[in-house]
Amino acid sequence: MTAPDAGRGIWDGEETRTFTGLPRDSFRILHVSTGNVCRSPITERLTRHALADRLGDPLWGGLVVESAGTWGHEGAPMEANAETVLAEFGADPSGFTGRELLDEHVIMADLVLTATRDHRQQVISMGHSAGLRTFTLKEFTRLVKAIDPATLPPLEEGLVSRARALVRAAAALRGWLLAPTAEADEVFDPYGAPLPFFRSIGDEINEALDPVVTALTGVPART
Repeated sequence: MTAPDAGRGIWDGEETRTFTGLPRDSFRILHVSTGNVCRSPITERLTRHALADRLGDPLWGGLVVESAGTWGHEGAPMEANAETVLAEFGADPSGFTGRELLDEHVIMADLVLTATRDHRQQVISMGHSAGLRTFTLKEFTRLVKAIDPATLPPLEEGLVSRARALVRAAAALRGWLLAPTAEADEVFDPYGAPLPFFRSIGDEINEALDPVVTALTGVPART
């Protein structure tokens, strides 16, 4: 089954941070890359796939996953090689259309995960107090691995509460747990590359997402 926001909900403009057709108590994850046709679509759909696999609930406990591009190809389809990679993971690539990153996307996001440090800086430069909730994907993975799951709210309190606590804990660790190299926090752009390179990027993204989804849901990946 596909979550209600698969076609992307429409912002109703209210200060309550709601999208039409979605529960008011939700946690929005925004994946950002450049064109929104390769890396961020792969990351968006792999995140959705992992959540559905672990939770089995099409609403994912209030977690909403979407993506955009800093130079997004508005209305463009996902790259064919990206679709192939997603299908090989068992994720659903259908119905995707690219979009350009807008202020409202950043305003509504509870967690922004970018492909590179440059994307992260571009998101933060848009304002909206985005600094404490914007990370590169690999940066967030590194920080999440250092967080004791026992310090997070129990699942009985809901995934939204747990997700918000996870972001706060990661932000608090950012200045203390540094990357070994600058490139360690980057996911390189496969645009125009052959399928084997797309597959390597898909593996890289999937590996980075695994501990994040485990921390969010409290449910490890199926073996």
